[in-house]
Amino acid sequence: MGNSFETLDYIIFGVYALIIVGVGLWVSRDKKGHKKDANDYFLASKSLPWWAIGASLIAANISAEQFIGMSGSGFAMGLAIASYEWMAALTLIIVGKYFLPVFIEKGLYTIPEFIEKRYSTHLKSILAIFWVALFIFVNLTSVLFLGGKALNVVLGVDTMTAIICLALFAAAYSLWGGLSAVAWTDVIQVALLVVGGLITTFIALSSVTPEGGFFAGLQHIYEQAPDHFHMILDKSNPEYMNLPGIAVLVGGLWVANLYYWGFNQYIIQRTLAAKSLKESQRGIVFAAFLKMIIPLIVVVPGIVAYVLYQGGEGTAIIDGVQTAFSKAGGGLNNDNAYPWLISTFVPTGLKGLVVAALAAAIVSSLASMLNSTATIFTMDIYKQNFNKSASQSSLVKVGRISATISLIIAVLIAPMLGNIDQMFQYIQEYTGLVSPGILAVFIMGLFYKKATNKGAIWGIILSAFIAFYFKIGPNNWVIGDMAWLFPTLPWMHQMMITWILSMIIIAIISNYDGKGKASPKAIIINNKTFETGKNFNIASFIIIILLAFLYAMFW
Repeated sequence: MGNSFETLDYIIFGVYALIIVGVGLWVSRDKKGHKKDANDYFLASKSLPWWAIGASLIAANISAEQFIGMSGSGFAMGLAIASYEWMAALTLIIVGKYFLPVFIEKGLYTIPEFIEKRYSTHLKSILAIFWVALFIFVNLTSVLFLGGKALNVVLGVDTMTAIICLALFAAAYSLWGGLSAVAWTDVIQVALLVVGGLITTFIALSSVTPEGGFFAGLQHIYEQAPDHFHMILDKSNPEYMNLPGIAVLVGGLWVANLYYWGFNQYIIQRTLAAKSLKESQRGIVFAAFLKMIIPLIVVVPGIVAYVLYQGGEGTAIIDGVQTAFSKAGGGLNNDNAYPWLISTFVPTGLKGLVVAALAAAIVSSLASMLNSTATIFTMDIYKQNFNKSASQSSLVKVGRISATISLIIAVLIAPMLGNIDQMFQYIQEYTGLVSPGILAVFIMGLFYKKATNKGAIWGIILSAFIAFYFKIGPNNWVIGDMAWLFPTLPWMHQMMITWILSMIIIAIISNYDGKGKASPKAIIINNKTFETGKNFNIASFIIIILLAFLYAMFW
């Protein structure tokens, strides 16, 4: 046990790094007689095939947040956290069928651009600034911090050193190559992270009992931690406030998922770069299939670590397991689960491959976030407000500079995140303060013809006050006779209520503002807008059947 990182592992990891940087620079090279323009840099010349779109969607999504954070939540609460992945598969189908046709018909570069076409340039600029700040101060920093923490546990390198190395790795090809470099390297990265993840899961399950064996390990963790194999938690579960029972199917999780998969620039950008709408929809349903297997490679290892930590009858005795998860001041460090399993069980040679897979997950997400930050800043802030007649080459230059500055800021802030338990849940909860209002603006913009710019602005502003109101309760700021006015609700309930109220606010103000008439900027939808191809329909049906089976099995 406790295999160290040896020469062979470093060689394998080094080969992986060289391949990724080499491929990224090669696919994004300037073609003979063609200088890279904004369409090339930000939308990969709108040339991506379905399989590259699907792979890139997952590579952008799966990061240290999942490998480290979701494994940590698997340690704490078990399979219930997999709802984020399995419900995301269904969300992707909805995005492909009902959102993409509008986005692609509008020829969007960015999600804020939709706001401009449906509402106003002023609202677009406000949201563009917000998204750039969110990407830098939440997304980039959390991925860098969790990635640095993981490499610190696995390789023993200083966390700050690991953060800087990850940042430089992502910058090495993404800053120069743009979305082409990001998307095409993502095909390699997603294959590696799935294979590396499956290897870790297989080895961990085979090591959980003294006798060994994959299926024996699977049966053992199910018997030793039956409470960790329920998708729908009841109120007696200490993690109920994070995943409040049936709300993961019909409640607030939909707000988080629709916002993330439908209106998040660094996710949706690769679908906007498709050859066609059909190609984009095929890519998104391919990503939905990949989503179905992610819990096997990120949640199950967390449950294995929990069983080893508990050390019940028939469980293998592992030196140092108690120390690995115990904090000096008391409490458990759940997020150590995945890196501890790698450092403890994965043998030399394979360890290099598995750490490369972990790095692939981190670096691909960093590269995607950098490219999307640059896209929004360049197209929605710089071009709109500072240089409307900017040349194509200057737009690409601004994109590279803004991405570089964003990365430097994130590297400086990342170490300040400190010791946060269940980082995955933390990120979801605090993103949930702003996502309901923004989702309300988009949903009403897409499907409510009377929605106006004034209604959208007030909807976003008041949603922030509603979200803040719900945050007062858990902090016990108000006591005594007034306490009942500030209920303590699971944050998913808070999100759902905030979203519904925000849409009602937008509807009321829009009706008053527009005198009950349809907005001249309303999206025109007809019978053919949401038609989808045979392949998309069959694949969607299979995914829905699989989801129904999984929830019935692990209810």
